[in-house]
Amino acid sequence: MKNVTIAWIGTGVMGAPMCAHLAEEVATVRVYNRTKSKAEALLAQGAQWCDTPAEAAQGAAFVFTMVGFPADVQNVYFGENGLLTTLEANAVCVDFTTTSPSLAVAIDSAARERGAAAIDAPVSGGDVGAREQRLSIMVGGAQAAVDKTLPLLKKLGQNIVHQGPAGSGQHTKMCNQIVIAGTMIGVCESLLYAQKAGLDLERMLSSISKGAAGCWTLDNLAPRITRRDFNPGFYVDHFIKDMGVALAEAARMNLALPGLALVYQLYQATAAQGDRYSGTQALMRALERMSGHTAAD
Repeated sequence: MKNVTIAWIGTGVMGAPMCAHLAEEVATVRVYNRTKSKAEALLAQGAQWCDTPAEAAQGAAFVFTMVGFPADVQNVYFGENGLLTTLEANAVCVDFTTTSPSLAVAIDSAARERGAAAIDAPVSGGDVGAREQRLSIMVGGAQAAVDKTLPLLKKLGQNIVHQGPAGSGQHTKMCNQIVIAGTMIGVCESLLYAQKAGLDLERMLSSISKGAAGCWTLDNLAPRITRRDFNPGFYVDHFIKDMGVALAEAARMNLALPGLALVYQLYQATAAQGDRYSGTQALMRALERMSGHTAAD
């Protein structure tokens, strides 16, 4: 891949370190972000700044996107200066954003009309996984496009699974977010119970994290809660978006998910109480308020 030019659109909490990893593997990186300052570290490392997604995509063999919301994805791909206006024939665009499966299918169709390809590849693992190249990547799209992109995906994650045709990666990410939603409320309520019972939180976690309750959230986010660290590895705002997509897809399939609906409401309360741009572990603060328990942050 040393002679390859790539474009990277979206240099936020996860996008920036992911792009930095790929910059080590390719000849040229062309970068676009709505806020240029968030790309400064990449530019200092030699990436080329572009003023629009269309400019970034021009001449790139691979175009990677990691933005916030479905509306952002829509604009980046289909907008007036969207990347599909300049996407090269035989190029592959890869959307890492968690978005709707139907939008992934639309991007795939539009890319094929240009003689290119698209894959949806939402990720899980948060800021830690992005920095340490340990993401789980859930891939949807044509086998040939996935095979072509796999060497670069392997620089970002350790668990890369092709789930099926376009949209399958996004459906799989919805399954991931449904599990996380239930796990997060369990972890936070467990910590709240421990506080009320007068337990040492770290000592309690050292026991339950090694038993049947053991999980990524206990290992990575529970310690942040005990330190009162609510900085984002993944924004509450983005998680609300993801749960909204999952609930909409469930409704379309005539499927009831009452547990997810409850956690969705609790996270809306978390956002309303000032934690919209905190990490998802800030659910703890909302539950503390509901129980009348407060802790110093």
